Amino acid sequence: MTRAPASSQVPYLFRKVLGPRWEITTDDDRLEIRHANRGTPYEPPRRRLPWPDLLSALEQAFAEQGVPRAECLPLRWGRETELTISAVQALDPYLKQGHPIPYRRGFLPQPVVRFTGQRNADGSLRDGFLTSFVNVSRVEPVSDSSAYATVLDEWLTVLSRLGLHARHISVHGRLNVWRRRQVQGITLRFRHVDLPLGDIVLLWNTDHPEALAVDLGTAVERLAWARSRAPWHELVFGRASAVAPFAVLDSLRAATLLIGNGIKPSARGVGSITRRLLTKVPASASPLGFGNMIRVCHEYWSVVEPLQVAWPDVTRILEAEVFGRDSCSY
Repeated sequence: MTRAPASSQVPYLFRKVLGPRWEITTDDDRLEIRHANRGTPYEPPRRRLPWPDLLSALEQAFAEQGVPRAECLPLRWGRETELTISAVQALDPYLKQGHPIPYRRGFLPQPVVRFTGQRNADGSLRDGFLTSFVNVSRVEPVSDSSAYATVLDEWLTVLSRLGLHARHISVHGRLNVWRRRQVQGITLRFRHVDLPLGDIVLLWNTDHPEALAVDLGTAVERLAWARSRAPWHELVFGRASAVAPFAVLDSLRAATLLIGNGIKPSARGVGSITRRLLTKVPASASPLGFGNMIRVCHEYWSVVEPLQVAWPDVTRILEAEVFGRDSCSY
């Protein structure tokens, strides 16, 4: 029977799969993996990839590794969380309920809404964080713990297709095993030069450790940031970043995703999340309306998966909520 590995096995797994080009060091429970030729500086490409091209490049690179794209999870989750907050939730039936088949497997670009982004002392989101983003993941039940290293090795190939070459990637973390309810795991984080990108997690069911899975995750926005090294606000919001506060744009972006998925503002239930977001958008932020910004956000989310509600209807619902708080705003 395949069982979850002891933490002491993890460095061996990576040495075996990654080979001599990588330096793997341990210090007590800490692990670090760095490329032998890491000294060369990173030069961003002259041309940025448009969002559709970046997503297409990711899909093709994963396909070359034999990893097909999976259909998005519904944004309205309604189980342990009201909304989908991570692509790893696709593994819930397999890891938590003992079912042999997860909701999804493979390359999963998943729109999510999350309020846990790191913040500055003044409460504003730090660069690299958004309330809503596309969680780029690979979620896979695996039959053997060596897949933990294999998935990372294949991810390095995917990153290289985007121009993020292995010599600029490093991996670090603790080898201690964590536990959350019925699931245990080991988490390692990867970065591009000095920029944190995401993590790769080996997971298993506590009572049935033969039920192993790997979850590799980052954000498509963060990948674009690593690739271009452009200013974060301008990268995400383009010209709008110069005319409206980041908190307003961030709320409009997330609210567009929610309303576009049929989650209208309401006093209770999941719609209260939409209302909570829009309380951060004052009517004075756009006396002529938010149509252009909503259209841009709607087009962005539709690159990943077509939204259920057309952008003019999203605009109407959003503006009714924002301007309706003050009838004199019209």
